[in-house]
Amino acid sequence: MSIRYLTAGETHGPQLTAIIEGLPSQLKLDFEAINFQLARRQKGHGRGRRMQIEKDTANIVGGVRHGYTTGAPVALVVENKDWASWSSIMNVEPIEGSDEEKRRVHRPRPGHADLNGGLKYNHKDLRNVLERSSARETAARVACGAIARQFLEAFGIKIAGQVIRIGEIEAPANNLSVDELIERTEASSVRVVDPETEAKMEAYIDEIKKEGDSIGGIVECVVEGVPVGLGSYVQYDRKLDGRIAQAVMSINAFKGVEIGIGFEAGVLRGSQVHDEILYEEGKGYTRASNRLGGFEGGMTNGMPVVVRGVMKPIPTLYKPLQTVDIDTKEPYTAQVERSDACAVPAASVVMEHVVAWEIAKAFLEKFGGDSMDEIKANYENYLAQVERY
Repeated sequence: MSIRYLTAGETHGPQLTAIIEGLPSQLKLDFEAINFQLARRQKGHGRGRRMQIEKDTANIVGGVRHGYTTGAPVALVVENKDWASWSSIMNVEPIEGSDEEKRRVHRPRPGHADLNGGLKYNHKDLRNVLERSSARETAARVACGAIARQFLEAFGIKIAGQVIRIGEIEAPANNLSVDELIERTEASSVRVVDPETEAKMEAYIDEIKKEGDSIGGIVECVVEGVPVGLGSYVQYDRKLDGRIAQAVMSINAFKGVEIGIGFEAGVLRGSQVHDEILYEEGKGYTRASNRLGGFEGGMTNGMPVVVRGVMKPIPTLYKPLQTVDIDTKEPYTAQVERSDACAVPAASVVMEHVVAWEIAKAFLEKFGGDSMDEIKANYENYLAQVERY
């Protein structure tokens, strides 16, 4: 058994839509918790005006009855509150009018999908590209991930995220539990645990914004309670760390992924990288450290899963870069769409949810069943088998 989802919708369209297939029946959903995760995605120092307009909520329109999944596909909708201002420009019906009335985009922005997408799909109005390639789509992915998160919580699996770096400002390392990370980062405008670093990052982002520029950073996701054996070594596409890496790289503006110590492993000796195996009566097998981020051989090893992702600066700048007008082929400055100076704290939330989705997918592949009761029985049987090993 596996799960999947598809999303549809544009950044200035009427709504984002997602359909989730493969969820078991009898999963109790907390609708407020889903909307809480959507609200988390909209927070963060450096976000633009749109976050003052949109107050995202997920409206479930299929696959759930009286608070529980039925086993049928789950359909959900996240409305775009800004649609009222764009209903003519983004109407599905043909319209007559000037390029200005249609808000046609013909000067592609460096770093965006505009030019590549226009060439690929033969669009002369690059709005057809930017409307779908926008990071607004991640709201639908967070909603799907929030449901996966609730599924994992039913089995004691918890997820937290934090910002490690914004531009030149790096947060000091910490070894906090997931519960502590959640509590402390939720109180921070930039999702760091250290108040002094928070103040530095806020001032840094404000300076970048005044200059009309943008800044990226590094975020980390930690997952506790993951059982040993999710994923597999037998085929390349069953390695869970590889699937997580692909999911993280699919987030808008992400350009790199690390598991555990990641690229640092390339400069250390083997004795400084690999996690020694221990055994304790009553607790079973464990590791003396977690440098490999909870993975060995493409499978979880029972240690916390640790994933980092790097987000580039948002390419829509208020001091736009040089581009070429696709009509005249003359050099111009890129067209400016509404944007954020820094979306790294929000990206941390998005990464939590794409990681949650991949772990839930692997969990269902391992312990699959059509109902929560069946899955729980399979899971408990497996835990007993591991304990006897």
